[in-house]
Amino acid sequence: MTLLDHLGDDDLLRRCGAGDEDAFTMLYRRRQGGIYRFAAQMSGSPAIAEEVTQEAFMTLIREAGRYEPSKGSVGAFLYGIARNHVLRCLERDGRYVTLGEPDQDAEEPKGLNGAGASNGDLFGDLARRETVERVRQAVLALPPKYREVVALCDLEELEYAEAARALGCELGTVRSRLHRARALLVAKLRASRTVSMPSDTPARRTGGW
Repeated sequence: MTLLDHLGDDDLLRRCGAGDEDAFTMLYRRRQGGIYRFAAQMSGSPAIAEEVTQEAFMTLIREAGRYEPSKGSVGAFLYGIARNHVLRCLERDGRYVTLGEPDQDAEEPKGLNGAGASNGDLFGDLARRETVERVRQAVLALPPKYREVVALCDLEELEYAEAARALGCELGTVRSRLHRARALLVAKLRASRTVSMPSDTPARRTGGW
């Protein structure tokens, strides 16, 4: 274990700004996994995720002087950079999914059994009942503003305040979008499950015997 292992992200970024390549390597190793996963969850493309990860770290070094610890962590700053890059990639490649979902607050979403779902409970419930691929496709089908809060808060497990800093919005906006996103996600999974049912399933008899 080296001295750099004991340094926080703030100290590593300051060293990076001063040209310390070892500090950059350490910060990259520490944070690249989360940034790659976020970009992959947002885009559904390993190629875009790789591109966004590289661009995000290059931008981080160029803009290290813009980082203000009082406004959030280095992680939130980096996710914010990655988010801007991935949205540009989605726009460039025409990968936006526009579903015409209303931009409104939603009630606390219900789990697949109809019970109130919390942050971890919802995705634990989904993981137990759905294939990983089906959940991944349902997340990708969300409009980007809902997809990003799910990716940050539920999949990467950022605190709401950190997600708000990364997205440049109010804490209440993160909460309302996340509630709406969870409700949409559960609805999409229910719909996909219905569509995937065998078409030759016997219909229930509606008349008397």
